[in-house]
Amino acid sequence: MNLKPPGAAAPNPDDLLVLLAVARTGRFTTAAETLGLNHTTISRRIAALEKDLGGRTLARTVGGWELTDLGRRAVRAAEDVETAVATINEGEAEAGQIAGVVRISATDGFSAFIIAPAVARLRRKHPNLSVEIVNVTRRALQHRSGLDLEVVVGEPQVHRAEAIRLGRYTLGMYASRRYLEDFGTPAGVKELSAHGLVYFVDSMLQVDDLDAPRRLVPGMMDALSSTNVFVQVEATRAGAGIGFLPCFMADRHADLVRLLPGDFAERLPYWMVLRPDSLRQPAVAAVADALRRRTAEVEDALLGTEPLDC
Repeated sequence: MNLKPPGAAAPNPDDLLVLLAVARTGRFTTAAETLGLNHTTISRRIAALEKDLGGRTLARTVGGWELTDLGRRAVRAAEDVETAVATINEGEAEAGQIAGVVRISATDGFSAFIIAPAVARLRRKHPNLSVEIVNVTRRALQHRSGLDLEVVVGEPQVHRAEAIRLGRYTLGMYASRRYLEDFGTPAGVKELSAHGLVYFVDSMLQVDDLDAPRRLVPGMMDALSSTNVFVQVEATRAGAGIGFLPCFMADRHADLVRLLPGDFAERLPYWMVLRPDSLRQPAVAAVADALRRRTAEVEDALLGTEPLDC
């Protein structure tokens, strides 16, 4: 792989590995902590690498550092160096082991019921694999420095990224049995306006596809709002109001009753978004495949047609 113009110096493999760490974390400080170096050393190593390659490998963005075209080619070479070194260190018996850190951004529910069991299963075969999950409900990022993959709700509109549809899930209206005893069971959509809604904080909701309850029942007053879907589930169970909840999470609780399923069965897709070069990393490719498999296994539960068996 030719990374440099004629006459340029050959890149130092150690400097390539420093660039790889920055590419995976998006920040010099985080890469320094990972490698046991200081921020100044990271900066100096990147500068030396760029001098050898004859061009910029990184560009600053709002979210951190992004790879340039030259940087992406350099990272592919760095991954080859990393793989070769790992093979030497591990020996033949462990050469097939997947190791390293994979950082994922995903929603609360997907993280708990899809990612966690999928990673647990994967780590039985590859105990040197580590996965970090950042929980957030938002659109796919245009610049995903520091993330290896994202799982988002709704079809992503992204550039220079690979988007893979994982599957769909259903949301419905739920209330606790005690709440219905105290306040009555709504017989139709109009009667929902007399009840409070438990859902996401409207002003902080970034995903347009998740606006269904306020679009379908604009008269419902917000009773309790949270950016965390587990808080929404527990608030609904506690009787704070009627929750618009993922069926695969709500159906696990016998004290919750699904309301008006013929009127409220919002089906939304989960998408996985990765940088184009991410799947070249064995650890990222293995995690991505594990998420696809787990999502397919629990498809019926995600759609609300059977309880989720964890």
